[in-house]
Amino acid sequence: MSALSSPATTTRPGAVLADVLPATSAGRARVRDAALVLGGAVLTGLAAQLSVPVPGSPVPVTGQTFAALLVGTALGARRGFLSLGLYAVAGVAGVPWFSEGASGFGMPSFGYILGMLLAATVVGALARRGGDRSPLRTVGTMAAGTAIIYAVGVPYLALATGMTATEAMAAGLVPFLVGDALKAALAMGALPTAWKLTGRRD
Repeated sequence: MSALSSPATTTRPGAVLADVLPATSAGRARVRDAALVLGGAVLTGLAAQLSVPVPGSPVPVTGQTFAALLVGTALGARRGFLSLGLYAVAGVAGVPWFSEGASGFGMPSFGYILGMLLAATVVGALARRGGDRSPLRTVGTMAAGTAIIYAVGVPYLALATGMTATEAMAAGLVPFLVGDALKAALAMGALPTAWKLTGRRD
């Protein structure tokens, strides 16, 4: 069975946090998973509105990337991909839940959204391998996801604005490193603690 259809009532090796939520039949598991996918998209959209402009950069500091990584880690690769895919598609279609209430794909920061889609998938896969069960593993998982977001977002920013690679890194990477470290520290405490509360960490 796929991650979208298999019922999950107990934690197990290869599980993610979303699998802890009970589902006593395949039908209920599908309803649960659909709700989780929608909820993850909404959470990312709400977090994107926590936005602080960065002087000299078209990319603001937001809670969007942190939410996307948490969604991917908690839901797993498939549900994480679907959730961030829904977020991206709905935003392109006109839902104003990108950063600063934007929608569409014309803004130079759209590459970061594409990066979040890929990153949510990767951190979800890492989480199924225990990547969120201890503080050190969680830091590694968050670092991998963050690197993917920048690997897509910064080149897109350069192409969209005509910046050089150095200018794009200065505007779209360097100002966010401290905040990313703080987000990783927060995840380092929150995710292993959530597993501890379920009674399973390994």
